[in-house]
Amino acid sequence: MYKLIKGILEFRRKYLQYYRDHFGHLAEGQSPDALLITCCDSRVAPNAFASTNPGDVFVMRNVGNIVPTFESLLTHTGTSEAATIEFSLHYLPVKDIIVCGHSDCGAMRALMAGAESIQDPHLRQWLKHCGCDGTQKECVPGVDCSLAPHNQLAQKNVLQQLLHLKTYPLVQQRLQEGTLNLHAWYFDLAKGDIYSYEEEFQRFVLIDEEEAQRILKRLK
Repeated sequence: MYKLIKGILEFRRKYLQYYRDHFGHLAEGQSPDALLITCCDSRVAPNAFASTNPGDVFVMRNVGNIVPTFESLLTHTGTSEAATIEFSLHYLPVKDIIVCGHSDCGAMRALMAGAESIQDPHLRQWLKHCGCDGTQKECVPGVDCSLAPHNQLAQKNVLQQLLHLKTYPLVQQRLQEGTLNLHAWYFDLAKGDIYSYEEEFQRFVLIDEEEAQRILKRLK
């Protein structure tokens, strides 16, 4: 809390006038073209690793960057994840949805021991939505087998959440219309590197100049 308050004062002293001059128009509305689904881990800062400004990206954060399947939510109402997906596609010009996992994720470490071993009831129930068997030790296709097991699971989890996204009727519709792209990303906290899953190569590829051009070329 101390850092937050000090940060607000520093923002007022150094950046407030710049913000008002350059981003004041955001009070009139937003028009992000991408929805980023990532973990609420405090070390994952999309505005830092993607150099984004206010209004650029619509962000949804939760423990483990999980997207519950559409079917799993049929008995519930008002779920944040489903509402965010619907809002972004119905009311914003979102054409890309990115699920971004990261290294050393606490949720993935918890899943390595199995969801049933988690004492906290809400966290245990939430992580069941992941859909990945964290206790499976074998490396699976598409995942970097040189990574530590919990980081392999983080990559596997990202790919699983893309499958979950495809269970939503609105996502299915946009994919069929060719107006939506889905992306799987993995953020290496220690190195600051971002990797994108490439269907062509069946693996996560570092987003460097070459990979960036490959991604941009595919965008609809």
